[in-house]
Amino acid sequence: MPPKRPAGGEAAKLIVTFLGVSVLAGVLTAGLLLPATGAIGLTAQSTAETFEEIPSELRTPPLSQATRIYDASGGEIATVYYRDRTVVEWDDIAPTMRDAIVAIEDSRFYEHNGFDLRATLRALTRNAQAGGVAEGGSTLTQQYVKNVFVEQAGDDAEAVAEAQRQTVGRKIEEVKYAIQLEEELTKEEILTNYLNITFFGQQAYGVEAAAQRYFSKSAKDLNLQESATLAGLVQSPTRFDPTSNPEEARERRNLVLQRMADTGFIAQEEADAAKATEIELNVTEPRSGCITAVNGAGFFCDYVRNVILNDPAFGETEEERQELWKTGGLEIHTTLNPQAQTSVVDSVTSHVYETDPVVSAMTIVEPGTGKILAMGQSLPYGVDANQNQTQINFNVPANMGGGNGFQPGSTFKAITMAAALEDGKTPTTEYSSPYRMDYPDMRDCAGGGVPGGGATVENENESEVGPYTMTDAAKLSVNTYFVQMTEDIGLCKLVRMTEALGMEEQASGDPLAVVGSYTLGVNLVTPLQMAAAYAAFANDGTYCTPVALTKVVGLDGQEIPVPQTQCNQAMSERTADTVSAILEEVNRDGTGREASLDGVENAGKTGTTDGRMAAWFAGFTKDLAGAVWVGDPENQEEMIDITIGGVYKEFAYGSDTPGPIWHDGMQGALDGSTPPLDQSPMPLEKPRDDNRDNNNDRNDNDRGNDNNDRNNNGGDNNRGNNRRDD
Repeated sequence: MPPKRPAGGEAAKLIVTFLGVSVLAGVLTAGLLLPATGAIGLTAQSTAETFEEIPSELRTPPLSQATRIYDASGGEIATVYYRDRTVVEWDDIAPTMRDAIVAIEDSRFYEHNGFDLRATLRALTRNAQAGGVAEGGSTLTQQYVKNVFVEQAGDDAEAVAEAQRQTVGRKIEEVKYAIQLEEELTKEEILTNYLNITFFGQQAYGVEAAAQRYFSKSAKDLNLQESATLAGLVQSPTRFDPTSNPEEARERRNLVLQRMADTGFIAQEEADAAKATEIELNVTEPRSGCITAVNGAGFFCDYVRNVILNDPAFGETEEERQELWKTGGLEIHTTLNPQAQTSVVDSVTSHVYETDPVVSAMTIVEPGTGKILAMGQSLPYGVDANQNQTQINFNVPANMGGGNGFQPGSTFKAITMAAALEDGKTPTTEYSSPYRMDYPDMRDCAGGGVPGGGATVENENESEVGPYTMTDAAKLSVNTYFVQMTEDIGLCKLVRMTEALGMEEQASGDPLAVVGSYTLGVNLVTPLQMAAAYAAFANDGTYCTPVALTKVVGLDGQEIPVPQTQCNQAMSERTADTVSAILEEVNRDGTGREASLDGVENAGKTGTTDGRMAAWFAGFTKDLAGAVWVGDPENQEEMIDITIGGVYKEFAYGSDTPGPIWHDGMQGALDGSTPPLDQSPMPLEKPRDDNRDNNNDRNDNDRGNDNNDRNNNGGDNNRGNNRRDD
């Protein structure tokens, strides 16, 4: 039936004003058969006495819709929503659906002007006879207005209740706005808006989501029986839910079909044939949020959410960003590389089981762009701790959905080397490097003393006694060498290098702990931060902040500018090249041998904290930089006499635990994407002395210092190592 516009808007206003005032006054209106207000089922609370007291414009907020997150290849990672809704146009809704909703909810929709006096009087009479609300007199336009009020209320339970309350004032408000809308919009537009906003149960808002939920098809493809089923849901989505109450749902559907026949939308024979059929459902279970992410990308999805909620690019205030995320309807295109993501998730979950007493996390970033290419961890993303699930992303800092971070141990020594090389040291610079020594007195950047007096530091093995060069000390991860070198260049230079590589504070948000053992990696950091820092070595010394987004399209179809990586020259190109050459040696025949990649130049560094609370490997190729952490998030489980990933370990090391994870994750990310590179080492300033290797098979002598405070919030982190023989 073609839409047509009725006349008489001013007359209706007068009638409704009179109706409202009469009810409010408790007066029986002669000739209109109006019963007392109690019988109508309305109360005289929250009233508006006249049309003039109601604001002239109905504020219609954007309808919340599903947001879709895509990887770098355009594949969908996850769908997230506050309300599952996809707004569609008139032509994308089956005609039978449009006719069914009109027939059952407002058969005179095409005849009234937003307020149907005849239907209202009929409903009032029936309600009076029933002693309660037996029939509603609201038009579809009025129902649309009520749904707008509910949408405006959002998560405010009191506001939602107020929007749905049966008060005379609310009814008068609905009528005024309904008449206003009828003057501004066509019937086609009003009906389309109604079908997009109304709730159909099972978390489905709007007809498109409902069609997908119950029948796994688009709204434009609904047949007569399916349309009648959905139209019948609107009055009571729970009572007439075909998934839980099939008999009541069928009776309600058949009532809709009969109403369609009675109002001339379909022939009686067509209605009878449809009523004889069963309701055939093809349910798609509601799935929303990062828990639905494919390819193990739940934690990356959560990181994307935190970017939207925290970055000023998406709103100047926290409230604006929250509203953007809740309203949804975004198309978020990300940096996630599907091949790298698959490789990382496969590696962390195959080497560390979700039932293990420790957890593994790995991140890969792209040098030069800061793009996060992969992010995974051994625990699945979710809220059920009984299923070993967690929503804490151990790859990232606390303010982005992560934990407080972990001590990186000797992976931090690469940063010490960069600071020393910038200060004029060379790979051949020697220090006496005794087996054991006291921490020397050092100064912070303000010239003040730092904690550390009276504590000692020692190497992993008593046989490790210098002198050592920088290259050999890195290969063996000699603690005393790096403490002596830090004393020589000054602790402040190392702090400044740390800040230049993106770590201006600890992952917990606490200030950096500037202490004597700083060089041994006592500050709390994350795999994302370490991967980004190591990417600077591969990028000629230029550090680039990590980014996860490439494009975001808003609800209005317009692009929202996304945060761009910020790059700074953290060190000279010569320094970066020299650190790279030394770390290549570490992977070739030092502590990183078990991580070394096949067919491509690669460099890296192991790290194992004292007590083996955490083990690390961080490294890079020309194209990728990655970091792996393995440990107990609560810093309670020592990785001693432990089985990880089905493999028994007397002691866990950075070389034999995160090292293989890094190898497999990086190798799979690179396979088929990068041609084999010349594996000859970069020239060093002095040939290395192979005798320095000490033939140590394990060679992972890189444990940081014992920290009495396992959560390390910046206290005195200068206790000496408790030596363990390899």
